[in-house]
Amino acid sequence: MPSEKLLEQKKAKVKELAKKLKEAKSIVLTDYRGLTVEQDTKLRKALREANVEYRVIKNSIISFAIKDSELAGLEKYLTGPTAIAISNDPVAPSKVLVKYSKDYEKLEIKGGVVEGNIIDLNGVKELAATPSKEELLARLIGSLQSGLYGLAVALNALAEKQEQAANA
Repeated sequence: MPSEKLLEQKKAKVKELAKKLKEAKSIVLTDYRGLTVEQDTKLRKALREANVEYRVIKNSIISFAIKDSELAGLEKYLTGPTAIAISNDPVAPSKVLVKYSKDYEKLEIKGGVVEGNIIDLNGVKELAATPSKEELLARLIGSLQSGLYGLAVALNALAEKQEQAANA
């Protein structure tokens, strides 16, 4: 039987994780077994750079943290060793983990959550294919700029024609 102090520590971990999961826009669960230290280090670095928290957490802790919440459907993915990626960006964890799962066959994506909706492996892959907010904004700005450039060229040509007509 665990000591009172150990039990309190575990309860604190559960409470902290439950809060993070509730606030997260995206969560991805993985099985990391078989990754080399070098692969794991590269993966963690890429996730850190994308502002994604990535930790190995016992399934029992995750299970208690999601109990009685809309995330209870994640229970089915809590088999074997589990690492959890948590982010306030709905797309970042999926993008990084799908990219690395292609490079590292041993990295297995189990499933996850995006904006409160539980998704399976295919859902995580679809999400990874979605352009990021920054990419979408860049496309929009590019479209607007090209439209404005075309308008400026047309107005300039029209002004030159009117000037030539006035001088003739």
